[in-house]
Amino acid sequence: MTHVILIGAPVDCGKRRRGCLMGPDAYRVARLPETVTNLGHTVEDIGNLAPAKVDAGAPNNPVVHMLDENVGWTQTLAAAALEHAPKGLPIFMGGDHALSLGSVSGIAAHAEKEGRPLYILWLDAHTDVHTPDTSTSGNLHGTPVGYVTGREGFDAFPPLTTTIPVERVGMIGLRSVDPEERAFLEDSDNGSATLVDMRTIDEVGIAKPLGEFLERVKADNAMLHVSLDVDFLDPSVAPAVGTTVPGGATVREAHLVMEMLCDSGLVTSLDLV
Repeated sequence: MTHVILIGAPVDCGKRRRGCLMGPDAYRVARLPETVTNLGHTVEDIGNLAPAKVDAGAPNNPVVHMLDENVGWTQTLAAAALEHAPKGLPIFMGGDHALSLGSVSGIAAHAEKEGRPLYILWLDAHTDVHTPDTSTSGNLHGTPVGYVTGREGFDAFPPLTTTIPVERVGMIGLRSVDPEERAFLEDSDNGSATLVDMRTIDEVGIAKPLGEFLERVKADNAMLHVSLDVDFLDPSVAPAVGTTVPGGATVREAHLVMEMLCDSGLVTSLDLV
């Protein structure tokens, strides 16, 4: 039995298209707390959080959208992760993917206190490894992995107590990756992330690469944070996203991923965005 802590993160500032604000309450309406309880776990719902009030100053990149609010959410969610991770398995209910700037950085700080490595499983159509300076859209939902792996350009954000080596990042479901992002993730000086695009899944299936990644997590006695973006799924079954990319995972493939993660017993925290 696991103690699950539901953390509402109605983050809607990581992009210009509105629509993620009601996400946490939608999970509740869909009976997520009752479903987790019926699986034999205990559930604590701490409600919806709000971003800290900050003045981050003018961004270096003039197209960056809502910098103050993104920095405020990062502070709030990092603090929530540090507070609640010692008590159980936190689930951050979003909200757009900018929430992971805070959730993952806070979980990384918790892992450091525990003296254990942290691995990240990024289930997403995108790599989200831009920085505020390299983003051409200015939408900071495309920057969380860049932040937590220690890329430059995040001076306005809380300083990280620890960064996550790129080789501890696994990305599955990719099908929209900018050339600059791919170069960073494949750069041997930074280590190489595990990159599983949809062609690989078409050719070998999803179980093999995921199983190999989970074996590495287990061998390292590591904690595992899973960040699930709904655009991991094909838009034919999950159309309500602002950045739809055709050719995503099927419901069955996604369900198999969840089954394997459950069976592994390795997951210590989760984003739902």
